[in-house]
Amino acid sequence: MGKAWSITAAELAALDKENKDLPAELVSSSHLIYSSPATLAFNSPGANGYGVKRAGLAVPGSVMLLVSPGCCGRNVTSLGPTGEYADRFFYLLLDDTDIVTGRHLTKIPEAVEEVCDSCAVPPSAVMICITCVDALLGTDMDRVCRQCAERTGIPAVPCYMYALTREKRLHPMAAVRQAVYSLLKPVPRKGDAVNILGFFAPLNDGSEIYGLLRNAGVRTIREIGRCQTYGDYQAMAQANFNLVLNPEARHAAQEMEKNLGIPSIELMRLYQLDKIQNQYRLLGQAIGAGFDDQADFDRAQAAIDAFKERHGARHFAVGEILNADSFELSLALLRSGFNVDAIYGTVGELNRVFIRRIAELSPHTRIYSNLSPTMLWCDGSESAVDTVLGADAIYYHPGCPGVEWNDEVQPFGYDGVSRLFEELDAALTQKEV
Repeated sequence: MGKAWSITAAELAALDKENKDLPAELVSSSHLIYSSPATLAFNSPGANGYGVKRAGLAVPGSVMLLVSPGCCGRNVTSLGPTGEYADRFFYLLLDDTDIVTGRHLTKIPEAVEEVCDSCAVPPSAVMICITCVDALLGTDMDRVCRQCAERTGIPAVPCYMYALTREKRLHPMAAVRQAVYSLLKPVPRKGDAVNILGFFAPLNDGSEIYGLLRNAGVRTIREIGRCQTYGDYQAMAQANFNLVLNPEARHAAQEMEKNLGIPSIELMRLYQLDKIQNQYRLLGQAIGAGFDDQADFDRAQAAIDAFKERHGARHFAVGEILNADSFELSLALLRSGFNVDAIYGTVGELNRVFIRRIAELSPHTRIYSNLSPTMLWCDGSESAVDTVLGADAIYYHPGCPGVEWNDEVQPFGYDGVSRLFEELDAALTQKEV
């Protein structure tokens, strides 16, 4: 049996310092891709959770027409047959002749009209999800969508489920965010209204960011995950500014600024308490408000201290399938006095600043590439790891206590840190019983 490829934080940081190329195992274009997050999550991209298909339906009252071969449509059936999406997915399946000749393009407006006529209540919009086979044809989907809208009187928007573009700047999950907000119409803006962009589910109700914004004079905070009606959704165009909490929403925010005149401020989801505090301080300066977040800071620090007192300096493995940047979270754990023995992740430009700091604090931490086919041989059973974070880390370390930390409702700020350590405490306590 082979061995999973890995590199220490010190070795990787040295390559970065010397401005040398990343090892081939960390570069997806240099080898076959295993992509354990996609494999474990049945993500194609995003068949599980909020992928392109489900995310495209974030607009209240919308329906989706999936234009694809049967193989691409099949994995959507896990979302469609029951539950809230049962009557919102429709299919236009392509055969070989459609793909070779492009004749399916003339069928799309007809199919959209049939979909709209079949709905008991006319949809607010039709999201047309098109897959990789069409990426090779270079179809002008904006033109096709205009034809659909002219035929039905209902707006149609393209959603591109192009796995081929996963490594591009405007990858599928960034593109679908742009598509979701593209239906907003210009209206007079309100100085006390803010949108939170970045996720399709809302933030946890307990996040302190709501209280901080309201204390700063913000009366209305909107998130697409809390919009119940199409009118609620359209009211997002009233925002004075957008608060972007996920880089995947950056392009959507830029388009909203261009089309609606709504500027944006970008924050990161962090787990280092001093960095969270500094970020809030900078946000307050940007909007002309002072944030009093000391009590929230103290509660989060108390949660960390209580966990450490009860369970000691645990040895963590941190995965990638979780609501965090695996490298930033690993750095936060190290700075709080814990050990991080293994990180499973995908190295990018943003991660490198975290890796350099990790190398200073824990040079022997091993970094595994979740893109490498050698992960098929990954076996963490002989490591010193005793606590895991993320679904992939749980998979690689069977029997170790930990949490997936991957709920749809999103953690953020001090509240996210507190909840993480509370969940870890519960998982470890249960394991001990």
